[in-house]
Amino acid sequence: MSSSASSVVNGGISFWYTDDGLPAVREPLSGDASADVVIIGGGYTGLWTAYYLKKAAPFLRITVLEQKFCGYGASGRNGGWLYNGVAGRDRYARLHGHEAAVRLQKAMNDTVAEVIAVAGAEGIEADVHRGGVLEVATTPAQLARLKAFHEHELAYGEKDRELYGARETAERIRIADAVGSTWTPHGARLHPVKLVKGLAAVVEALGVTIHESTPVTEIRPKHAVTPYGTVRAPYVLRCTEGFTASLRGQKRTWLPMNSSMIATEPLTEEQWESIGWAGRETLGDMAHAYMYAQRTADGRIALGGRGVPYRFGSRTDNDGRTQAATVEALREILTRFFPSLAGVRVAHAWSGVLGVPRDWCATVTLDRSTGLGWAGGYVGSGVATTNLAARTLRDLVQQDSGQGGRTELTDLPWVGHKVRKWEPEPFRWLGVHGMYATYRTADRRERLRPGTASSRLARIADRVAGRH
Repeated sequence: MSSSASSVVNGGISFWYTDDGLPAVREPLSGDASADVVIIGGGYTGLWTAYYLKKAAPFLRITVLEQKFCGYGASGRNGGWLYNGVAGRDRYARLHGHEAAVRLQKAMNDTVAEVIAVAGAEGIEADVHRGGVLEVATTPAQLARLKAFHEHELAYGEKDRELYGARETAERIRIADAVGSTWTPHGARLHPVKLVKGLAAVVEALGVTIHESTPVTEIRPKHAVTPYGTVRAPYVLRCTEGFTASLRGQKRTWLPMNSSMIATEPLTEEQWESIGWAGRETLGDMAHAYMYAQRTADGRIALGGRGVPYRFGSRTDNDGRTQAATVEALREILTRFFPSLAGVRVAHAWSGVLGVPRDWCATVTLDRSTGLGWAGGYVGSGVATTNLAARTLRDLVQQDSGQGGRTELTDLPWVGHKVRKWEPEPFRWLGVHGMYATYRTADRRERLRPGTASSRLARIADRVAGRH
């Protein structure tokens, strides 16, 4: 049976909430309050930060303010890729030296194991399967990029990464036209909502106060302002990722980039046997407009990519609804990769936003003169990076308050990084839409005109984007 638009559950935040259920919303702030640390945003960054701070200093009074409910944003809508990628590593190598970037990469490698270990220790059942990350090439140009990428990762100390040819790739997963792949053990599949729900419950049990349905409209030194009152604290930490643009004075700080996903109906055993994927690796490709996918615990394929990449004026959606054309584009990727699944029904589609700085570099900062801190700009690599960012924010707060000194994490090159703001509209909208249209055209040209050289169009888009 083929998929029809009318049969697809579209929105509802994400498939992950359809699968696990929407949470009961916690009480909003009921008036002015005080704390030692106030955290804005109840996603992975905010909750991990609250967790590590409370574990390190149980006496701290910590309040988390969330505009909807914990996990409403990217933390409840992502692809469930817990992996070791970090946005901006090459730029940090240029700015701070290769060895500094190697330290950042090692910290990310360790972070994958850290998240798995904490989830296990705290009894958070998040469907974690550590199958690593497999990234495939399906054209000669993609294969050339894949081999270069593989060597690049080895140069950053990832000695346990493996490179496969077409036959070895097919032994792991049978993707039409796959000519090679690279695999790292530093990755796992998980259920994003089960992780964020479990983390919120653990944090609350530690004594952290969480107020939901409490939008923060303005952040200033020692103050988090909401319609229901102001929370005063020596430290105010902004952990709002793709929703940062909604705060006063932050519209051009990070661009809310849209990413969309589909989830199929559960596949039969015969269908799984036809495509392999027994290792349940998280799956990506080397296209310029890349895809990402996982084999879910209940036997579906959840697959994502950039649909409509950006909404004018840095707007964000409410319920995750996705355009029909985007659903069809993602379905086309699914059936191009796995032709035997042409009749599989797409059961759910959704979208969400991630935070993109102008130089595509994730950052962690604490301004010691004001007590204002922030972390984010993960550019789609946030499931693991949020954890490293949270532990770094913990160390920065402890250092500033006299509870600790410099640590390996506070010395990482992404700490304190400054970046210019995005251009005003309409240049922001024109630039982002033009960039992704160019990437998609480059991918089509590479499929139609086989050759080992990457399309010049993609190199032009990279320069416009500020990625290099």
